[in-house]
Amino acid sequence: MHTTHIAAGFLLLLVAASSVFAQAPAAGQYPNRPLRFIVPFPPGGGTDIGTRIIAQKLGARFSQQVVVDNRGGAAGIIGTELAAKAAPDGYTLMMGNIGTHAINISLYSKLPYDPVRDFVPVTQAAGLPLFVLVHPSLPVKSVKELIAFAKARPAQLNYSTSGSGGSMHVAAELFQSMASVKLTHIPYKGGAPAVADLLAGHVSLSFATVLETTSHVKAGKLRPLAVTSAKRSVAYPELPTVSEAGLPGYESISWLGVFVPAGTPKDIVALLNSEIVRILNMADVKERLLSQGAEPIGNTQEQFAAVLKADIAKYGKLMRDSGVKAE
Repeated sequence: MHTTHIAAGFLLLLVAASSVFAQAPAAGQYPNRPLRFIVPFPPGGGTDIGTRIIAQKLGARFSQQVVVDNRGGAAGIIGTELAAKAAPDGYTLMMGNIGTHAINISLYSKLPYDPVRDFVPVTQAAGLPLFVLVHPSLPVKSVKELIAFAKARPAQLNYSTSGSGGSMHVAAELFQSMASVKLTHIPYKGGAPAVADLLAGHVSLSFATVLETTSHVKAGKLRPLAVTSAKRSVAYPELPTVSEAGLPGYESISWLGVFVPAGTPKDIVALLNSEIVRILNMADVKERLLSQGAEPIGNTQEQFAAVLKADIAKYGKLMRDSGVKAE
C-alpha cells in the first residue's frame, strides 16, 4: 500500500512537470515550425527590404521558414494591430518603424494598439536617413533652389508619402516649417507606391528612405538633393545634408525595429535578440544595408526601449507644435 502511494505520487509529479514544460517551451526547443514576420507596409518599401534581409538569415539560422507577411494600409496601423493581437508564442514577429511605434500614438486619437503596452521591443535593426528627392522634370538641383521654387508657387508642389504621420510625412512637415514653404501632401498606403508615383511624375517630390529609393537614384530616374540625417550618408558621402544645404539644424530620420507581442516568453525574446543582433553584425548584411543607405544598429532590448520612449515624447511634441493631424 505504501509503495503504491509512492508510485502514484511520483506519477502525479511527472504529469505536473510535463504540463509545465508543455506550457512554457524553453528557447532550446524553439522554433519547431515556421515563423511569421509581419511588415505593416506593402512590398518594396524600406521596411519591407530591411525585413527580408534579416528574415532570410534568421530562417537559415533556425532551419525554419520565416515568412514575410505584408499587411499594408492605414499608415501601418492594419499590420501593427494584427501583430499586437497575435499569439505571444515567439512565432510572430513584426518590423515596426518610427511611424508605427513612435508617431501614430500622437497622430491618431483612437489607435487600436498601444506601442508600449502591446509589444516587447527585441532590437532596433537599422537607422534610415531619407532623401529629399525630386522628379528629374522639376527644374531644381539643390535644396536652396527647391525652397525658392516652392516659395514662388505656394501649395502647387505635390509631395508623396507612405501615409499620414509616417517618417516621410514628418520629414516634409519639418522641412516646410523650417523653410517657410507650403507643399501639398499626397499620402499613399506605403513607401513603394509613394515612390512609384514620383517615378511616374504624378508628384513632384518626396522624402523617402535611402533604402527604398537607392536603385532609382543610381539609375538616374530620381534626383536626390540632400539627406535628412545630421551626418552624411555612408552610401552617398558626396550628397549634402539638408542642414548643410540650406536649413541649419534640420534632422529627420527613421528607424526599423523588431517587436513581438506582449507576453512572449522572456527566454525566446532574449534568443531572438541575440540572433538578430548577430545577423546585423554579419559582414555581408552590414555591407548590403550600408550600400543601400541603411545603418545597422542591433542594440539591447533595454536600449531600444529607451529610444522608443524618447521618440514617442519627441514626435508627440512635434505633432502638437505643428498641428499635424491624421488625414
